[in-house]
Amino acid sequence: MIKNLKERAIGVSGSASGLASIAGSWQICHNICLGLIAVLGAVGITVAGMPLLFLTKIAVPLWTAALALLLATIAVYAKKRCISNKLIIFNSGLIIAGMPFAYMQRFSPFFWAAGGLVAFTGAALFIKDKLQGRKHAHG
Repeated sequence: MIKNLKERAIGVSGSASGLASIAGSWQICHNICLGLIAVLGAVGITVAGMPLLFLTKIAVPLWTAALALLLATIAVYAKKRCISNKLIIFNSGLIIAGMPFAYMQRFSPFFWAAGGLVAFTGAALFIKDKLQGRKHAHG
């Protein structure tokens, strides 16, 4: 029971790392904001401005927290091997894509492409394992 709880906590921290890295990226925040405005508009609520603009002020701290959580997750993985390495690959890609530093913004397309490729690789490996597991269960 406690082992399962620890594994869940580690999984949640890994997911929080990926989520924080995405939230730390201004461009992603902007797109989430536009999506929120669209959803609110679809239900009849009008919003002027950007309701999630405050996230741009905390982008670097969010990204730093995401990186710290990822490093902690990698340390636990190296020690216990109890975390999905595909999840670590996926979260690493999100953190690379979400690079929030202003002086790095001219390289944003590179970070998006590299991070997206890493995240896609992690997701593809995860899906491949699930599909192979399903074939073995039915075959």
